[in-house]
Parts: sequence; C-alpha cells; structure tokens
Amino acid sequence: MIVPASILTIGAGALFGVVAGSIVVAIGATMAATIAFLLARTVLRKRVEAMAAANPKFRAVDRAIAREGMKIVILVRLAAVFPFLFMNYAFGLTGIGTLQYVIATFIGILPGAIAFVYLGAAGAAVATQNTTKTVITVVGVVIAFAVSIFVARIAARAIKRAGVEE
Repeated sequence: MIVPASILTIGAGALFGVVAGSIVVAIGATMAATIAFLLARTVLRKRVEAMAAANPKFRAVDRAIAREGMKIVILVRLAAVFPFLFMNYAFGLTGIGTLQYVIATFIGILPGAIAFVYLGAAGAAVATQNTTKTVITVVGVVIAFAVSIFVARIAARAIKRAGVEE
C-alpha cells in the first residue's frame, strides 16, 4: 500500500467527521479485508498457505478459530497484535464462514477506526476552535485512544487464554 491505512482513516475523520468518517472507514476496511479473505480462499490459496505454514502464530489462530470462530476474529482485530493485512489472507485459510468473517471483522475494527477517525475530526476542529473547545477536543482524543488501548489489552489477554500465543 502506498499510503498507510491509519493516515487514510485520520483523513476520513478530517473530511467527513466522526460519524460519517467512521462509517466510510469501517465499510471500506471490511470490504478490503473481505476481498483479501476471498482471494486467499481461491486464486492465492497456495501462496498464502506457503506463507502461513512458516508462521507458528497462524497455526495457533487456526486452532482457536476451529473452536471459537467469530470470537477469535473479533479479538484479533481488537488486539491488533497481528499484522492486519497478513491476517486478512490468513483468515481465508481457516474454517470460518465468509459471513461470520465479515461480521466479526466489522465489529473488531470499529473501536480502532473510530479512535483514528476521531483524531482526524478533532484535528480539523482544532484548526477552527477557540482555546476552551481545543482543550476539550484534545481531552476527547486522549480518552478515545485510552479506551482503544484498554480494549486492545483486554482482547490480547483473551487471545492468550484462547490458546493463541503472541
């Protein structure tokens, strides 16, 4: 990818605001993840299998998905302990159904997407606000990221309990 997804997500917040930006980002990221998932199930299967075979983390994720499906996908997305792009393809090799994957991915990426979109919206708002509103906006950004980090840590612990080692 030429431009990091986080930059695009922040830009969506600046351009569209928190609500519309979050919707655009969540739908766009879910669609991109689903395309990679489906490619891994079809035309790129052998290539993705070769990449995943060398990764012990993937084998642990695959075993956990066999037991708990959507829950593991949501937790992996929330925790962000695995590379997002690689996991899009790797999930295509697992036994999870496409609809379950799409729903779990959408749910799992929401907190992080909203936090980054909020950052972009706050940055755009700060450029046109007075000092009091700027302080409130900055505090909101800090709270949004603190909650996002807190959720990611809870998800990382749950992933470990599910048998997926980091």
